[in-house]
Amino acid sequence: VGCDRSKNLVDICVEKNFQAFICDALSVPIRTGSCDACISIAVIHHFSTAERRLATIRELARLLRPGGTALIYVWAMEQEYKQQKSKYLKEKNGSKDKEEEIDTETAQRPPSDQTPPSSSQGSACSDQLLNDSKDGGCDAKPVAGSRLPVHTNRTSFHSQDLLVPWHLKGGTKKKGEGVDTVLFAGGSKESQELSPVFHRYYHVFCEGELEAACSSLDCVRVQKSYYDQGNWCVVLEKL
Repeated sequence: VGCDRSKNLVDICVEKNFQAFICDALSVPIRTGSCDACISIAVIHHFSTAERRLATIRELARLLRPGGTALIYVWAMEQEYKQQKSKYLKEKNGSKDKEEEIDTETAQRPPSDQTPPSSSQGSACSDQLLNDSKDGGCDAKPVAGSRLPVHTNRTSFHSQDLLVPWHLKGGTKKKGEGVDTVLFAGGSKESQELSPVFHRYYHVFCEGELEAACSSLDCVRVQKSYYDQGNWCVVLEKL
């Protein structure tokens, strides 16, 4: 059974005969203790405060029966780990057209068997990194009405809290839409279309941050914590 905040994505699941419904990750309408396993892939990094991110993990744990397990994936601040670049950074070599049309979250992948050593580094680095970006420590430009930096796709992160541009494929900008526009390269001037660019909020996690948040809950135990292709991952067990 799947759930998502987006009606359009849920509709796609229904069309493919999958069981899915619309809901908020902070309040899932499923009975407490009724799930053997849960997964949360590329969700929690969209919540803008540590309190809401923790509440999401707590809600995930609520759904599990005792002994049940959960897998959580979030985007990592460290896109280069143990001298290896993530798939997200490696894809920068693609063509400009291809790069603009790739969804940012293609960096998400199933878990690997590699488990890095745990780290005591937690969310304390968040405020410092955000302050560094405000002081000009990164090359990102702000969006009108926002103090958050805008990430340059397929590059390393310079701030934990940022906006990632999403380039809508095809179509034209409608009057009154609060989005930027870009002109796709290629083809004649007559065939080029203005395409909206939506800025989506992300909080990218430092090493140890997700594990520390999960460990702060007394209802779960961290079975495993590891790095996988630019993501920090945790496997939880309900106590």
